[in-house]
Amino acid sequence: MNDEKLGLDTRVTHSGRSPRQHFGMVNTPVYRASTILFPNLAALDAKEGAKLRYGRRGTPTTHALEDAICALEGGDRALLAPSGVSALSTVLMSYAEPGAHFLVSDSSYGPTRKFCEFTLRKFGIDTTYYDPAIGAGIAELIRPETRLIWMESPGSQTFEVQDIAAIAGAARARGVTTAIDNTWSGGYFSQPIAHGVDISVQAGTKYISGHSDLMLGTIACSAAQYDRLRETYLRFGICISSDDAYLALRGLRTLGVRMRQHHTSGIEVANWLLQQPEVLRVMHPALPQDPGHDLWKTYFTGASGLFGFVMKSVDRDALARMFDGFSLFGMGSSWGGFESLIVPSNPAVYRTATEWNPGGQTVRIHVGLEDPADLMDELRRGFERLTA
Repeated sequence: MNDEKLGLDTRVTHSGRSPRQHFGMVNTPVYRASTILFPNLAALDAKEGAKLRYGRRGTPTTHALEDAICALEGGDRALLAPSGVSALSTVLMSYAEPGAHFLVSDSSYGPTRKFCEFTLRKFGIDTTYYDPAIGAGIAELIRPETRLIWMESPGSQTFEVQDIAAIAGAARARGVTTAIDNTWSGGYFSQPIAHGVDISVQAGTKYISGHSDLMLGTIACSAAQYDRLRETYLRFGICISSDDAYLALRGLRTLGVRMRQHHTSGIEVANWLLQQPEVLRVMHPALPQDPGHDLWKTYFTGASGLFGFVMKSVDRDALARMFDGFSLFGMGSSWGGFESLIVPSNPAVYRTATEWNPGGQTVRIHVGLEDPADLMDELRRGFERLTA
């Protein structure tokens, strides 16, 4: 189901489900398969055009998730990968050719940069990192050999919001493909394809899963980009298990409810942090004082629970006193689950086109589904330990 006349919550609830095709079962069952048998030689000879032909190429369960991702992101087609990094690497490789040039936002996720620097460079692809605030000025960086412009909005760790329609428009005028990491919005609060972007990538590990127990990458795209992406996808043998697809579909059904709670709680905690003497700056684009707020209002209908803040400079021992005493906030990679997380970060190590020098310790925080009052109380006690 991808009826644009229906509300997003309705589409997310009903897409990728066909109870009548599965004996009335509300959820598409788990179809585990490698070999798929054909009833006769004619069917075997025609397998090239068959939707079901081999487990690696998809099952009814994975196809159901593809349909649901299209409904969520507003894409014509979708592909599924075993992780977010696998998804972004598939997109980057699809446009890699000797002598090609890529433009990548300087605020992009670390593994995106590393794939460009350590893998694509071996194939003769040149990458230029650009200021995420460049907007339509990206046109000045486009070369005849530019094949892909990569965006991430808000930016990883530092949360700059990009003018994606302006960048997509400049790229389209020069025949350049655009792709974006849309994980922060969960695909729920922003649909970049509707603003002219060709490809939207997510780490479905995060909000689509929602339960911190699943690895998944998703690629939603326009019909014009699908064959090129699919070719790379097939050549690398990329696929996901039907069990993981089932879990992702299960998480997807509650995406809207969870995202609205992340939005409300995240803003409440962010506003509280603004008032703390230990905090120099809060990086949350939904706050009116954030430099990206106007663009956020243009491209987003809400905010996820992930944002950042900068504390006054402290030594590592003081930081350990603060962080080691948390019980509701966990320390670990990823985010997007029901639980809250907090980690110190150093975005400066990923910057080349812009400088990150905030004057203190950068922290990344994910506000989960706990009571915000409890989270703020835990942070308050953390600041007390910090300054003890």
